[in-house]
Amino acid sequence: MGLLFTEFLFLIRVWGKKVYGESQVLKSYGLINTRQNGLEFSIGLAIGTLLTFSLFVVQGLLGFVSWQNSDNLPRIIAEGLLSALGVGFFEELVFRGWLLDELQRDYNDRISLWANSLLFALSHFIKPVAVMLRTWPQFPGLLLLALILVWGKRSRQNRLGLSIGFHAGLVWGYYIINVGELVRYSDSVPDWITGVNGNPLAGAIGLLFLGTLAFAMRKSAGS
Repeated sequence: MGLLFTEFLFLIRVWGKKVYGESQVLKSYGLINTRQNGLEFSIGLAIGTLLTFSLFVVQGLLGFVSWQNSDNLPRIIAEGLLSALGVGFFEELVFRGWLLDELQRDYNDRISLWANSLLFALSHFIKPVAVMLRTWPQFPGLLLLALILVWGKRSRQNRLGLSIGFHAGLVWGYYIINVGELVRYSDSVPDWITGVNGNPLAGAIGLLFLGTLAFAMRKSAGS
């Protein structure tokens, strides 16, 4: 993954310089080294992590899951943070950075928003057909997530900090809960409510949380 990311960084720099004559193409993608962008990253990280834990807290209050202790939680938290930062940074630079920039050069904001979101969701289904069919309920959640991330960037004058942080926060929170085995499902309700295959984004409660945030982020972006 590290080698792939390094190659991607090299190629998009070459692409920006050769195709568009931009020597600072990463800045045009929203990757700006400023205090404001760093603050927005921290806010996004906090929102994403709290959203994930809040989702499971609500399920716990409803009796859908029960909380349990976990061994090696500090190690899991540290590992999860490193993994989440890598995933959040890479995927946001690819989708809300390079790809969104390419789409916006040729299409209006609405088309580029939906094209970017659909491509993001579809890219997570490049897997065997049997697995695709089993995990298809994740698609609406991934689509909503992508919309939130685009609106998040646009609400911050196209800076990527908020989107990277929010994406990383979701991954981090879920990593801690899933790998740490902090919850056990009671199986008192169908998994389409709590999340198919244990994925909260593939359940009604997760979609409700994401839908509420999407509404707020859309208003913030002025869409």
